[in-house]
Amino acid sequence: MPYAGWEHCLRVDNGRIEAVVTLDVGPRVIRCGFINDVNLFVEYPDQIGRKGESIYHSYGGHRLWIAPEEHPKTIYPDNAPVQWKQDGEWFRFVPPAEASTGFQKELHVSLDLDGNEARVLHRITNVLNKAQTAAAWAVTVMAPGGRALVPQELQRPHPESLLPVRPLVLWSYTDMTDPRWSWGSRYIQLRQDKNSTTPQKIGMLNTPGWCAYENKRQLFVKRFPSLQDVQYPDFGCNCEIFTNAKMLELESLSPLMNLSPKDSITHEEQWYLFRDVNLGSSKDEIEYSLRPIMEQSR
Repeated sequence: MPYAGWEHCLRVDNGRIEAVVTLDVGPRVIRCGFINDVNLFVEYPDQIGRKGESIYHSYGGHRLWIAPEEHPKTIYPDNAPVQWKQDGEWFRFVPPAEASTGFQKELHVSLDLDGNEARVLHRITNVLNKAQTAAAWAVTVMAPGGRALVPQELQRPHPESLLPVRPLVLWSYTDMTDPRWSWGSRYIQLRQDKNSTTPQKIGMLNTPGWCAYENKRQLFVKRFPSLQDVQYPDFGCNCEIFTNAKMLELESLSPLMNLSPKDSITHEEQWYLFRDVNLGSSKDEIEYSLRPIMEQSR
């Protein structure tokens, strides 16, 4: 189907929710949402419909990147047509191998037959004849106007608990006094604000393995693995959140792996969509509202 200026996209739906994936570029899951409702993901009006160019475009939506971030390696211009096929319950999207990086990316999408769940598998294969180190970096770019939530680790009293429970990683432009942040005892929150032009970002080892985004009374929940005895990028992050004036990103990462020729990384996420959600503002209101939602998204 055509979508947002691209002639060729694939729409996957289960009668309740839908995902639209670009075939002219990317791939990007450029749209995700309830059928006949708003797109939960951002679209950039100045980029949609473009293709075949030599410079990188984000386009919006959900994408697969390679970590750790290193330009120009990370922002490879994925502007060529994408091959796709159906493999059972999965729809598999394969762009051309990246000549300058030596990686082959793949994105696989599957929707629950009658619910509000999507599964997204990310695969990166080393196609060079020498080893390379990389991690899969799954970047979901949310529409503006909402807020992200990341769970804090379970609190235990001192001196019952003496050892640290997680790294919290800051970037050089992170300002912990920025009013978009809310540093709660149960949740870290980051609000997207179109009037705030300074980017903000944090990363962490997220052992509960989820983050969420509330916008226009809808909630997007993203679940991902949290593994032990592995090395994650960016001082040990399997989860990162970033915002600027246009959007907010929910990001999950696989462990760093040393890939021999033809070896692959796979990294799977589960997405859950909910309507008519009002989480409230206090920690008790959020906890009360989230509890049944998180039970449904296990």
